[in-house]
Amino acid sequence: MNPSPSPAGATIDAAPIDVAPIDVAVIYGSAREGRLCDTVAGWTIARIEAAGGFAVDVLDPADADVARGIDGKDPAARATLRARIARADAYVVVSPEYNHSFPAPLKALIDSAKQEWEAKPVAFVSYGGVSGGLRAVEHLRHVFAELHAVGTRDGVAFANAAGQFGDGRLRNPEGAEKAAATMLARLSWWASALRRAREFTPYAKAVA
Repeated sequence: MNPSPSPAGATIDAAPIDVAPIDVAVIYGSAREGRLCDTVAGWTIARIEAAGGFAVDVLDPADADVARGIDGKDPAARATLRARIARADAYVVVSPEYNHSFPAPLKALIDSAKQEWEAKPVAFVSYGGVSGGLRAVEHLRHVFAELHAVGTRDGVAFANAAGQFGDGRLRNPEGAEKAAATMLARLSWWASALRRAREFTPYAKAVA
């Protein structure tokens, strides 16, 4: 490996390129019947797949297997859900805003695991009325910070979301697609960096 010069004139070894796909879990925030979440999450997954470099897993609280894992009464189902959360290198949460915050099924899903979230990045795609779901996102940032996850700055927000989608398609996609591209580029950077860091030093050992 050829060394690279540093600004001070010293040499450092170039970091190896992380070429392994990033395992990203797309987390649905709503479990309501007739939810817009299916449409917004479908759009999000399409953007992730178009970006390349990601392997997608979907965690949907409306899915029967995921719901059993959240409920906790079935230990095997809970273990499977926690294993899926642990396997992910990064997360994209797709959430509506209900009454200035995020839905209860999403909180229950998050609370079903703990250390599995640690030292991994979380990006947000939100939707709602005039706020575009951003108040829900701000609450989610506090929750994930408590779990030692890293909330990314860049995301996508759909204000008056019901009017932005027609027949499952985004009517004016240019701005949202640009925002999604930035979000995913930053998520990829954080996911790769934190994956290498976890491999070098497990996060549980980062104690005084």
